[in-house]
Amino acid sequence: MILWVCTFGLLSFPAFAEILRIATYNTELARNGPGLLLRDIAGGKDAQIDAVVAVLVHTQADIVVVQGFDYDLTGAALAAFAKLLDAQGLRYPHQFALRPNTGMPTGQDMDGDGRLGGPRDAQGYGAFSGQGGMAVLSRYPVARDAVRDFSGLLWADLPGATLPRTDAGPFPDAKAQAAQRLSSTAHWVVPIDVPQVGRVTLLTYHATPPVFDGPEDRNGQRNADETRFWQVYLDGAFGPAPSDRFVLLGDANLDPAAGDGHKHVMRQLLDDPRLTDTAPTSAGAAATGDTTDTADWDDPYPGNLRADYVLPSADWTVTDSGVVWPAHPDPMADAVVRASRHHLVWVDLAW
Repeated sequence: MILWVCTFGLLSFPAFAEILRIATYNTELARNGPGLLLRDIAGGKDAQIDAVVAVLVHTQADIVVVQGFDYDLTGAALAAFAKLLDAQGLRYPHQFALRPNTGMPTGQDMDGDGRLGGPRDAQGYGAFSGQGGMAVLSRYPVARDAVRDFSGLLWADLPGATLPRTDAGPFPDAKAQAAQRLSSTAHWVVPIDVPQVGRVTLLTYHATPPVFDGPEDRNGQRNADETRFWQVYLDGAFGPAPSDRFVLLGDANLDPAAGDGHKHVMRQLLDDPRLTDTAPTSAGAAATGDTTDTADWDDPYPGNLRADYVLPSADWTVTDSGVVWPAHPDPMADAVVRASRHHLVWVDLAW
């Protein structure tokens, strides 16, 4: 049900407005083996799962994309998780997930370490197929027949792709690069039919961290191109793209000003006139670093960074936004820390 919010303090809007709340949240619920996430959800005694549920119930988003959530073919873990939320009064009757690239075998030495079959030899890092995938939870129907899944796009087929090289040539070799997909997890275009609004299109992804590599900068270059994909897509390189009522969201693992990675790529995305960057803040981030940080990593390195984004298209009216990262003594502060190093980012949209 669309949130009906009294807009005290928002004097430029009517006394009541229809608000659509959209969020992204890297839950970091990935487990070390297939079926273990479902086991832990069903067991009902996992403190991290309880904390993630508490954060989602607190936020009450109409649509949320979650990362770090293990994929299984039947959707059993996602359905069980939605049932947990439903028991707390947060109902998501529509759940969506596709097989991600994480843990997908390639049969090749993709990281150049001279060994086969490791988690870095998969299309995207993963100890098993589907580890740390993505999912959409929605109050409203997903237009499944209109979904576009770009997860199979080869990195080399991205216009302007920057593929890793060393003095010896393509890294790790030309054969591996010819098989390497761009998406470390997934790139999805997911239309959702929202009553009284119409079709709202999610552009969502989870990029690889731009670290854990060598001087060839394989992960750094891939992270940059995973984010740059969206501007190429919006430019029409892969067919018609939405021009209005869309939201680009996910875990970019890229801060526009700090940390590792090609920061200028994120700055270019945030400056794109087709998007609105609300630069949401939180009390927790303000107490520990930059007010717009969304991830709380070890100090001093990499430290807190802005890694997670919800960027609505410019035609929306943004009424509010935020990061669920309260400071003590807020009663949610402990749950947020137990849940994930990432913090949920949300935006409220009116039309």
